[in-house]
Amino acid sequence: MKRIVSVSLGSSTRNHRVEVEFLGEKVTIERIGTDGNLSKAIEMIENLDGKVDAFGMGGIDLYLIAGKKRYVIKDATKMARAARKSPIVDGSGLKNTLERKVVHFLSDNLNINLKSKKILMASAVDRFGMAEAFSSVGADIIFGDFIFALGIPMPIKTLRGLEIIAGSLLPVLTRMPFHLLYPTGSKQEHDTPKYTRYYEKAEIIAGDFLFLKKYMPPKITGKIIVTNTVTSADIEELKKREAALLVTSTPEFSGRSFGTNVMEALIVSFSGKRPEDLSEDDYLQLLEKMKFEPRVVKLS
Repeated sequence: MKRIVSVSLGSSTRNHRVEVEFLGEKVTIERIGTDGNLSKAIEMIENLDGKVDAFGMGGIDLYLIAGKKRYVIKDATKMARAARKSPIVDGSGLKNTLERKVVHFLSDNLNINLKSKKILMASAVDRFGMAEAFSSVGADIIFGDFIFALGIPMPIKTLRGLEIIAGSLLPVLTRMPFHLLYPTGSKQEHDTPKYTRYYEKAEIIAGDFLFLKKYMPPKITGKIIVTNTVTSADIEELKKREAALLVTSTPEFSGRSFGTNVMEALIVSFSGKRPEDLSEDDYLQLLEKMKFEPRVVKLS
């Protein structure tokens, strides 16, 4: 039996464990939150190293991407170095493949015309593949990297503008403590409605769910949510806020959509290769072989 463990800087209240079967083999998938404690996350990885088939790094990215440049997050490298035997991934490989596919799934499978569709994307450097895919179909996008990561109401409207700003700021920001850029631990359990106008103008709200939730207003009536990790409680919350449709890039396991880091770890465990040796074609072939499809939930 394969064992996949996501060690997350997120809240332990979102922990989850399932047993599933892929390609004729049973797999246990577990998400363990450390409530924002980086030292605890590193210790946990060190203790489990060699005892699991692959690790996912949850609640943090190893890389932020803008254009052809990758920017390494300092705190994430500390976690990655703790795994010396078992492969460890942050979901970047899947974000560049699976999350491109989910954009085309919206138009091809759900008949949503994305040309000129107004989209609020929480962070493009966190999901550059999705950002490029939305741009390629002619969507009218606001990238909220400043809004959601730094609390600065400065929308970015083009990928080129994003690349220029990222080149100036990310070398500095990626060296900051990660909790200053992204909600970790108990901060994941709270939201403070703010910057409502950006939510109201959007027809589709896309990106990391905890970023989207961070400033989400009480009502997002009729909006389409395109995201990743959601619990059953998250879905009920979206229903209360009157969202219309939820599409997750990762499939459902026992009422929960795991993060891309978990799914990438699962793929790596079946690939027989180290993560650094996997090409984009390898990911696409394995996604098709494992029958990964986006999850669609009608909310209202």
